[in-house]
Amino acid sequence: MNKGKTYDEINIGDKACVQKTISESDVYIFAGIVGDLNSMHINEEAAKNSIFGNRICHGMLIGSFISPVLGMQLPGPGTIYLSQNLKFVAPVKIGDTITAEVEVIEKLVKNKIRLKTNITNQENKTVIYGEAVVLPPK
Repeated sequence: MNKGKTYDEINIGDKACVQKTISESDVYIFAGIVGDLNSMHINEEAAKNSIFGNRICHGMLIGSFISPVLGMQLPGPGTIYLSQNLKFVAPVKIGDTITAEVEVIEKLVKNKIRLKTNITNQENKTVIYGEAVVLPPK
């Protein structure tokens, strides 16, 4: 099994990312799991009357792609996610390809790490940004 980086192995500026093209199935499965059946996400006809003019993906679905970066890459397996703030700045549509990237910006006391989190679309436009604090594996 892949072992995550410890506090001492992590450096300011370290980066990692994941990329995913969001499918219609992703949106429907997420809606069913969390119970958010807002027509803006699942009903094309109703969404035509929204401010976006068509369906968009759930913001939290897109934001959740930060988790596999932290849990599988940087720091990696064994990481404990302590906090996350998110700012939603642009919609993601079905078929968009998103890239979720994290960058170490500070090593805190008690072995905690602060990371900048950023999600962009295929046009390299930021759709969500924020910061996370994690406890890397020992």
